[in-house]
Amino acid sequence: MLETRLKDVLRTTTRHLNKLESLGIKTAGDLLINFPRTYNDRSDVTSIANLSLTEVNTVRGIITHIFSKKTRNGKLMTMAKLTDETGTAGIIWFNQPYIKRMLFNGTEVVMMGKAKMSFGNITLQSPTFELQKEEQIHSERIVPVYHETEGINSKWIREKIKPLIDEWTKYFKDYLPTEIVEKNKFLTLGEAIKNIHFPENEELLNKARERLGFDELFILQLRALQKKWQWQQVTSADNISIPQNIELIKEFLSKLPFELTGAQKKTLYEILLDMEKPYPMSRLVQGDVGSGKTIVAVAAILNTVKAGFQIALMAPTEILAKQHYSSIYKFLLPYGFNIQFISGSTTESQKKEIVGQMKKGTVDIVIGTHALIQENIGFKKLGLAIVDEQHRFGVKQRSVLKSFGSPHLLSLSATPIPRTLAMTLYGDQDLSVIDEMPKGRQEIITRLIPENKRIDAYRWIEDQVKKGRQVFVICPLIDESDTLGVKSVTQEYAHLKENIFPHHEIGLLHGKLKSNEKSKIMEDFSANKISILVSTSVVEVGIDVPNATIMLIEGAERFGLSQLHQFRGRVGRGEHQSYCFLFTGSQSQEANQRLASMVKYSSGFKLAEIDLALRGPGEIYGVKQSGIPDLKLASLTDSISIEKARMEANAIIEVDPELENYPRLKEKINQLEDVYVKD
Repeated sequence: MLETRLKDVLRTTTRHLNKLESLGIKTAGDLLINFPRTYNDRSDVTSIANLSLTEVNTVRGIITHIFSKKTRNGKLMTMAKLTDETGTAGIIWFNQPYIKRMLFNGTEVVMMGKAKMSFGNITLQSPTFELQKEEQIHSERIVPVYHETEGINSKWIREKIKPLIDEWTKYFKDYLPTEIVEKNKFLTLGEAIKNIHFPENEELLNKARERLGFDELFILQLRALQKKWQWQQVTSADNISIPQNIELIKEFLSKLPFELTGAQKKTLYEILLDMEKPYPMSRLVQGDVGSGKTIVAVAAILNTVKAGFQIALMAPTEILAKQHYSSIYKFLLPYGFNIQFISGSTTESQKKEIVGQMKKGTVDIVIGTHALIQENIGFKKLGLAIVDEQHRFGVKQRSVLKSFGSPHLLSLSATPIPRTLAMTLYGDQDLSVIDEMPKGRQEIITRLIPENKRIDAYRWIEDQVKKGRQVFVICPLIDESDTLGVKSVTQEYAHLKENIFPHHEIGLLHGKLKSNEKSKIMEDFSANKISILVSTSVVEVGIDVPNATIMLIEGAERFGLSQLHQFRGRVGRGEHQSYCFLFTGSQSQEANQRLASMVKYSSGFKLAEIDLALRGPGEIYGVKQSGIPDLKLASLTDSISIEKARMEANAIIEVDPELENYPRLKEKINQLEDVYVKD
């Protein structure tokens, strides 16, 4: 029944049906799960004697003395009086000729609108109205407000949903297990949908939100835990249990010029322990910028290759992939491993040779971009697949790496994600957090620089460059954009080179440059042949230049806090005190308060929480790429509900991972999987 097309349910025009379809509403079920985006509380009915001059009023009364006339400037003005037992108020509408065709003397109405004093009398200014009936739809209640499009407003949607709500909500099959509904005292699914549209009171609205929000989180958690269980059911023929070589790891760590932090040691132990198990690891390692994720991964790589397996490491950009190649090559040079690099710029002949070695098993470690998962790539014995900055890859891209013989999968992320969000985005993975910074890592001094202090900042930077330090300058765009009004990287490069720092070597880096050009610029910057590097966000991750101590960000308000924190992490990697300067042309109080958080907090996890609350997960973490459909009611900042959903989902997976005893739940999961695959 819920699949019934709207043309067979609603009395409306083809034009309106097409408009609804543009909103993704094609069936009766679609219409009923088109939940309100917010509500107006019109349940408090006031009398005319108590009309407010500051707030929207809801008032009952009888229309009298209604008439229309033209004003001197030709506008149509409709006037009337509204009377109740406490008094009379004037009403006035402009250019609404239909009013006279709908309202007559003696009509009983409910009016909603603001009032003001006019010539000593109180008057309702262009109020909306509804004829009095047994049950009001648009007034005298908590009124739902929907997402609208041209020709489809909330009033229209309310009038179409209300006649269906009682009859059609009974067709929603409640897939949530009865024991969960009863234990948590949830509304049934039908009751929740009915009360999300037309709640009888605020308590029932909150109960409807609680039930439907829990459903969204529960289904996501259940699917994630089921995928984790399925990932662990690899047949014994694919078993790649890799024992811990404790002596090898101890020897490797003892030769490092630094000691691992407690958090790094704990994370490494969790990884090595996972890789000993009879099923593949799937673990996400989160760590703030500079927390030392790479060296932990290198130790895991060493243990894996020494056990006779191959390694694949995939990074989202060529710059980051080359950074990994350089670091890993340096750390593992004494062991004589065959380490290769593949990216889009690798020639076909080079790629053919490397892939041939990978398939024969003579390559121990291959590092690259998404080129690693293109056609004809293969491995003889892949033991560990590593994905860095995994939120930048789509679900399918990550899953391809998993498919090469079911290797252990290790995901790395320097983008801090609040635990509640990580549990939802990456709930099919175990989580390790490196929340401790290496000894000696200095806190970066961050300042929000007003425009009238720009010249002073340039003079200070000039002094630092003369002392041998280096500078990043980040701009939001490649080319000039008058419409956006932000500095472009090419424009700023020319300005700094000609007018501000003419005596210093300045480099330009952006995504449209050829691969060999980018490499040359980064090599020159690393070698201090370039003092100031003007760049787009391509330097957000993976650039390690210890002598760079100043990060200057233009148009800082255009970046999220998590991204700004990533930029800031490009400095502060050497012995010298480092600085981050934020420039903004925005006069917005909200933007400046957000940027002030960068000055106040050095923790990426704290900034991620603030960013999540302000902007939502989709804009920050690419939620759609993670296979998670838009949440209508649940909040990914609601740790209590997420924990509850995780606990209930886990209880089911532990006893019935294939949901054989929960057919409706299984059907719901499969529906979500269809969305997941399409994304």
